[in-house]
Amino acid sequence: MSTTVGQVIRCKAAVAWEAGKPLVMEEVDVAPPQKMEVRLKILYTSLCHTDVYFWEAKGQNPVFPRILGHEAAGIVESVGEGVTELAPGDHVLPVFTGECKDCAHCKSEESNMCSLLRINTDRGVMINDGQSRFSINGKPIYHFVGTSTFSEYTVVHVGCVAKINPLAPLDKVCALSCGISTGLGATLNVAKPTKGSSVAIFGLGAVGLAAAEGARIAGASRIIGVDLNASRFEQAKKFGVTEFVNPKDYSKPVQEVIAEMTDGGVDRSVECTGHIDAMISAFECVHDGWGVAVLVGVPHKEAVLKTHPMNFLNERTLKGTFFGNYKPRSDIPSVVEKYMNKELELEKFITHTLPFAEINKAFDLMLKGEGLRCIITMDH
Repeated sequence: MSTTVGQVIRCKAAVAWEAGKPLVMEEVDVAPPQKMEVRLKILYTSLCHTDVYFWEAKGQNPVFPRILGHEAAGIVESVGEGVTELAPGDHVLPVFTGECKDCAHCKSEESNMCSLLRINTDRGVMINDGQSRFSINGKPIYHFVGTSTFSEYTVVHVGCVAKINPLAPLDKVCALSCGISTGLGATLNVAKPTKGSSVAIFGLGAVGLAAAEGARIAGASRIIGVDLNASRFEQAKKFGVTEFVNPKDYSKPVQEVIAEMTDGGVDRSVECTGHIDAMISAFECVHDGWGVAVLVGVPHKEAVLKTHPMNFLNERTLKGTFFGNYKPRSDIPSVVEKYMNKELELEKFITHTLPFAEINKAFDLMLKGEGLRCIITMDH
């Protein structure tokens, strides 16, 4: 590895040149890491819906040309000035949000929303100098959420890198760098269901199934899956889901259906769709006196949540979460250990694998709603 330290690395990257157009395999130059940055050799990356959303660029500022990708695993190739806690050869997960360890959020036990490094989807450059580390023929190619993992090498701020157990299989734990941790933490860290309790999960995509997995790990006795797509129900059983509700099968609101099934409501609910109706149902379906609903899904910009204040006064709680309330550097290594000690199962989330050259097929699979996670193998 030492031959590349301090040098520009030329490697393959999948570049999004414009919105909604297939990614193009290009030779890109990756500059060495600057102050408080690390350069990573990406070994595995996977596609998450957020990549597709920003590739389509329908609802936000389009930033192109750009290297997308943020769910990944790799090895540190070199470190920039001031980096002491990582060294070449370390096994790591890059994360789309960060932990500087100095700001008020990082010093708070309750928050993971780092002031310096929290997700910024508009920024296409590094914080240190406002420049991109990627270029083609001297022209900048922009970064995405500080990670840009659809490249054989990438440069990331040290605060966005979780150092993990070197024995962990990177082709499995790469799924923990975004979606799986988000759903799992929403249940384990925020909803906190007790053993024997009931939990409703709205939306049975990868994040929702990770939330269900959290409820299974916590020992919930009833895990009710809610989804408009009945074909997701069979698969969800592997993640601990015990019952299914398809809102399309009923003439009344789904929260009333769930309240009847559970003698007044579930103990906890986790909303993983981002649709406003599902958010209201998730809140209104929890039991009065102790019910807690947790919102995970990201709504569209104009969304407004309406519910009667009596729902709160009757002692229901509504909470939100970001990245499962995990601090990337402090907490993600322990989530990897949950997998290593067989408490958390990851294999069942991985439904497809593809070589890097076929990355556009992963976009097709996600657009068709097929499978959960597609792991893309970098062909170094």
